Amino acid sequence: MIKKLVVLIAAFAHAVFAAQPADARPAIEHAFVIAMENATAAQIYGNGAGAPYINNSIIPKYAHARNFNDLLPALPSEPHYLLMEAGTNVFRDTTFLSNADPSTDNSTASRKHLVTQMKKSGNVTWMTYQEDINSDTGRCPIVSVFPYTARHNPFVFFQDVSGDPPSKTNKYCMRHTKPYSKLKGDLAADRIANYVFITPNLCNIMHGDPQCPAGDRITAGDTWLSKNLPPIVRWARRNAGVIFIVWDEGGGLFTMPFLAIGRGVRSNFSNDVPYDHRSLVKTIQVIFGLPILPAVKGSNDFRKLFKRSAYP
Repeated sequence: MIKKLVVLIAAFAHAVFAAQPADARPAIEHAFVIAMENATAAQIYGNGAGAPYINNSIIPKYAHARNFNDLLPALPSEPHYLLMEAGTNVFRDTTFLSNADPSTDNSTASRKHLVTQMKKSGNVTWMTYQEDINSDTGRCPIVSVFPYTARHNPFVFFQDVSGDPPSKTNKYCMRHTKPYSKLKGDLAADRIANYVFITPNLCNIMHGDPQCPAGDRITAGDTWLSKNLPPIVRWARRNAGVIFIVWDEGGGLFTMPFLAIGRGVRSNFSNDVPYDHRSLVKTIQVIFGLPILPAVKGSNDFRKLFKRSAYP
């Protein structure tokens, strides 16, 4: 009798869980961030010749922001990447103002940033895929070796990720850093963390460099997206994922492009809501139920770029 009762209770519980409506489950389970470089909104939006993939394949299907602002217009790339991870470039022990590689003096002991919040949560995983890291950079890539540059990898500047001092062989950093070439296999094996940060190399990120192949830097980045984004989009659509494509700098007071991609994102939509890199941090925190850092509390998240019930 007791065995029959246990079986009935188990069957009932299974039926209830199976019948659980979709909106009772997390709206977003995976968030990808793809970093791009040095473009204004005017250089991307409507530039069908220079960025045909973005204009013809992404913008008509998904959402983009018309009022994404640069909070640090006088500063180079690196401080902007710190903004993407912590909502600030100013910490008690360090203010990031340069593009220098991580070091004792150019790193912070602060634990007030996204991936440490994820670690503390105990249920949100993270991984960064950095294009063209190699044996010279180390498995914790704190050293810039062309076409990889550490300034586009925000995690290595936090000592609780890369060590004090930052080290090529820091085990925690190594566990959470992969060459971009590994992403294809991880997608195929459904071996994807909840939070994924992707940085293309200097030639593919729209940055450009004298050592890169000749050609327009924006077109080079658009071409990279056309080849690399589709499998990420397919995976995200099957697995409650969203993709944010964010640029680091907009050139002074000009607004920057920003793209949101996923099943829950509004189609062919844009708005004039003021956004910035703190909006990215706040949105990731909302998606994964993390505490909102003081630096980003006053920022708008990306809620209005999503369909109803598609955002937490």
